[in-house]
Amino acid sequence: MKSLTPCHPTRRALLGATLLGGLGAVPALRAQGEEPEVATVARGLERPWSLGFLPDGRMLVTEKAGRLRVVADGRPGAPLQGVPAVDADGQGGLLDVVPAPDFASSRTLYFGFSEPAPSGRGNGTAVARAVLDGERLREVQVVFRQEPKVASSAHFGCRLVFGRDGNLFITLGDRFSRRDDAQDLSNHLGKIVRIAPDGSVPRDNPLLGRRGARPEIWSWGHRNVQGAALHPATGALWTHEHGPQGGDELNVVTGGKNHGWPVITAGREYGSGAAIGQGETRADVAPALRTWVPSVAPSGMAFVTSDRYPGWKGSLLIGTLKAQRLLRLTLDGERVTGEQRLLAGLGERIRDVRQGPDGRIWLLTDSGDGRVLRLG
Repeated sequence: MKSLTPCHPTRRALLGATLLGGLGAVPALRAQGEEPEVATVARGLERPWSLGFLPDGRMLVTEKAGRLRVVADGRPGAPLQGVPAVDADGQGGLLDVVPAPDFASSRTLYFGFSEPAPSGRGNGTAVARAVLDGERLREVQVVFRQEPKVASSAHFGCRLVFGRDGNLFITLGDRFSRRDDAQDLSNHLGKIVRIAPDGSVPRDNPLLGRRGARPEIWSWGHRNVQGAALHPATGALWTHEHGPQGGDELNVVTGGKNHGWPVITAGREYGSGAAIGQGETRADVAPALRTWVPSVAPSGMAFVTSDRYPGWKGSLLIGTLKAQRLLRLTLDGERVTGEQRLLAGLGERIRDVRQGPDGRIWLLTDSGDGRVLRLG
């Protein structure tokens, strides 16, 4: 990349914080040297939401307003033509983007967006695939639509992750006003779904053939999942989701499991602080690995498999919006053993976190002058 401008020329000591989680206290990590320097690779992006890497080193970046750009040599390109209509209101817009596993030969990518209802009443998360052809998308085809459409500008979820078997996980929010539907298997609200690349239902989906259940559903009881990644060793899907007033969660998501929302949660009602649901645990609900109280508002997530950052290999990185930090969690299997809060001086909402093909960590900042950042 060219024209790299350091954001903060001086390095800062690592900042740790101990918070109470659903599994008890998680210790803060002591500083293990200096933070990596942060470089601005590109800027001038309007509310960027997702970052994806192409095999040739270029990057795809979505902007919530409905623009998809290719970033090369430190410069965002012109918006690609062919993006379908997007309902860019509130938390809605053009959201996640991922190249297909066979992108090098197929030139196919997948992207999620808030799709307006044909009637103009309501919207819902949709996922489309398209072929990248120069400066435009062609053969655009919607392969999934969240049902029902809801009149809401919140909680679209919309992280996309390809499993090792080639099937696609799609995270879906409860749309805020329909939280009780997260426990109703007859709809897609508050669910994670799993589809084949063409939009069909894989034969081994856990609810396939279950009366009254949508066959695409992989798991349920989710509020608003905006971070998802495959564990590099096990291939399991890890996610995090926004709680209301507290109660953000980190989860390992297994097919056919209930994750509790809004019946089981550490979150509280906005304003009053009243308890929600029946408590924080229940035998039939998959427990969270980590719960944040107060909320950090997590967004974006990546496992570190690179040796570029001393002491970081095997860690899980999570961006935060409210806390305006990059969290580094150390893990022992499926147990969180510590947490560091990084980039205190950045002072920006971190929307996406990715490990690039070069092994470096890349971030997106969520603002009207959003940036692509590189660590180290």
